Amino acid sequence: MPAYVGHFLTVQPLLALFLTIAAGYLLGAVNIKGFALGSGAVLFVGLGLGAAVPTLSLPPLLGNLGLLLFLYGVGIAYGAQFWRGLSSADGARANIAATTAVLCALALTLAMVHWMPALGLGEALGAFAGAGTSTAALQAALTAFGTGPATGYSVAYPLGVAVPILMLGLYNALRKPAIAARAASTMHVEEIDVDEFSVLGMTLGEAARRLPDGITIAAIRRGHRNLVAEEATRIETGDVLLVTGIDQALLHDVATRFGRAHPGRMLRDRSDLDYERFFISSPALIGQRLSALAIPAALNARILHLRRSDADLPLTAERILEAGDRIGVLAPRASFPALRQLFGDSVRSTGDVSYIGIGVGVTLGLGFGAIHWPLPLLGQVSLGFAGLLLVALLLGWRRSSGPFQWAMPISANLVLRNFGLTLFLAVVGLSSGATFAATIAANGLLYLLLGSAIVAVLVAVTMAIALLVFRLPFDSVAGIVAGATGNPAILAFANRIAPTDRPDIGYAMIFPSMTVLKILLVQLVGVWAT
Repeated sequence: MPAYVGHFLTVQPLLALFLTIAAGYLLGAVNIKGFALGSGAVLFVGLGLGAAVPTLSLPPLLGNLGLLLFLYGVGIAYGAQFWRGLSSADGARANIAATTAVLCALALTLAMVHWMPALGLGEALGAFAGAGTSTAALQAALTAFGTGPATGYSVAYPLGVAVPILMLGLYNALRKPAIAARAASTMHVEEIDVDEFSVLGMTLGEAARRLPDGITIAAIRRGHRNLVAEEATRIETGDVLLVTGIDQALLHDVATRFGRAHPGRMLRDRSDLDYERFFISSPALIGQRLSALAIPAALNARILHLRRSDADLPLTAERILEAGDRIGVLAPRASFPALRQLFGDSVRSTGDVSYIGIGVGVTLGLGFGAIHWPLPLLGQVSLGFAGLLLVALLLGWRRSSGPFQWAMPISANLVLRNFGLTLFLAVVGLSSGATFAATIAANGLLYLLLGSAIVAVLVAVTMAIALLVFRLPFDSVAGIVAGATGNPAILAFANRIAPTDRPDIGYAMIFPSMTVLKILLVQLVGVWAT
């Protein structure tokens, strides 16, 4: 690189930082038969630029800030699924399988250090973090061993993405495991002509109480008019009921209890009632239970469903409203302005976050991570960023506490944690590039073999225990493997070969706990080595 360009980048480090981010995402978007580096490519661009301009440096605090945002966002997003998974039998089995695999991978890493004197412990732990695509574990290794682990991480990282995809794909192609169809995730409606004698004379409230959870009588048509369902209204001959639910098969089965499906009349006639979605953005509603939502009777409105992110949620009394939720309401058109004022209906809510909640939550997490815990034979050990993640998982499960709103809209959470991860990878790459080229030239093949072996053990042990010992279904196992290895690209591939909801659930149950475990293991090895 010409000297004047290197000097310019040295005196303009922020320009170099965002140049690295832009070029990294361009490279990461390149897709070769389903394999793409994604945000991981930012690290490689940073290493290249750092090697070309060895005088370029950025403050480590900037990278730590990025990792902090990433881990806090992960904890808030996956807290509820994580704690729910730990309390379930399948969640416990999944965590046992993944924990055993991570421990086996670490044991192989330490054995390779013992057998190969040319392999440094710091670089090997970097390869361990890269094979598990764990950016947080890399930070723990960097804290203990300086810049060396970044080399092992950068070599093993592509293998940590490619090898799990290859192994899952081969298993799916060779064994062809049976996979159930994807569960319904959108709202469905049925219009039913009431002709069952057993329900005539029954009130809508009595009929509704006999329905399964998630199935709702939303409206009734009588005398060529559509009316919002009222509990006291009695069912008469000739009535048409509008019944809604997320499970289409269950909804159809329930509909037969009242009569014959006869769609079209209610949905085509919108003179009395119409349907509209509103964004939840009013501060007075955020954090409230659905049962506490008071809609004035004069508006003659009925809630049909609640949508969060890309999924429709069952209407339960304990459902907590969050900023950015979209609530579907059946009401006269004249009531829409008042309903819009009640709910807020601002699209800006999808990007709103409580900075008070973030400030207090991060403070609690960093404070907990700074506590030194006495461990036999190892002395004092602090959790560091693992403590931050644990606190964020707890807050994500709680969603809110008194005046503090921990939860944030999915879109805002994604921006927060993806930018944090990108920032961290760029800073690590630019700071470690000067030593990267020389180390690769001397021991590049060794790191490739080590990274391949680590990730192969991680995937093979997870799959063997989950499939053969615990007999979990393959679509769940695919998500567990993605969570154990940690990269979203692996989860995306798992969703392609197993198009159900189970890969996402398995990933959510495993990814946070394995992130914490990898951080702690690297920290413990670092304390033991020093």
